[in-house]
Amino acid sequence: MYESNLMDFTSPTNSPTTSPLPQQASPQAPQATVLLCETQPLTVEGVRAILGSTNDLRVTGVCENLALCREISRRQRPDVVVLDKALGMQAVMDWIQDLRLAEQDMERLLDGNSNFAPTDTPVASQTRPMPKAVVWGVSMTEAEALRFLQAGAKGILRKSTSPTNMLACFRTVVQGKNWMEDSVFREQPREDRHPRSALTPREQQVMELVEHGLKNREIARDLGIRPGTVKIHLKHIFEKTGVRGRYGLALTGLRQKGVLSVGHQFETALAR
Repeated sequence: MYESNLMDFTSPTNSPTTSPLPQQASPQAPQATVLLCETQPLTVEGVRAILGSTNDLRVTGVCENLALCREISRRQRPDVVVLDKALGMQAVMDWIQDLRLAEQDMERLLDGNSNFAPTDTPVASQTRPMPKAVVWGVSMTEAEALRFLQAGAKGILRKSTSPTNMLACFRTVVQGKNWMEDSVFREQPREDRHPRSALTPREQQVMELVEHGLKNREIARDLGIRPGTVKIHLKHIFEKTGVRGRYGLALTGLRQKGVLSVGHQFETALAR
């Protein structure tokens, strides 16, 4: 079992840049808390070191399994929970979906629509916001990233990411926004291709449904068209956007709508 207190370590030097890690502008601002659900000790200490070199983020706990992570999350309510994909893709998605259900219960509690008796007073930990989930792994495909995002994850990272990217991800997620590393994309949209606005109304409808994870037959049923017609629309969308594959298309659509922030793998500066 790892120690849950924050320890001081020398910041690693194997980053692509020797520039100091970006700091938060106001040192007086409260630190955002991060809980790590990770099985690799060296990875844990590396994250501790990087966050320990900032003044706006800190590790408050470490656990090795999802059951313990759930218990600590409910008790401590960290701002961010980092989950290792190696713990099992379906298990991680179920954990995130449980987190979303707990968040909905909390919203009902705060709205006064709960089953609490009039004399019951929720404790402080019950009224703090639920943590936001970041999923990372040694590998991460477009399909996996999309499934995690649809389950409710706020951040997607590969473990090969730079320290700057990791900090950018955590800081963006703390603000309630989505963040994903651009290296997850199999293909980047070409700048000489048409923007989303150049799609026909029907193509935009198809793309919206792809973003929600619907398959061709489901899209055809929703729009009242044939599956073969859906394939034709997708072919035109792929040609206009320069993206290949429905998972990349869905992620690109979220990115273009501003729902998903994307960081570059070797980004060396981060405006604060």
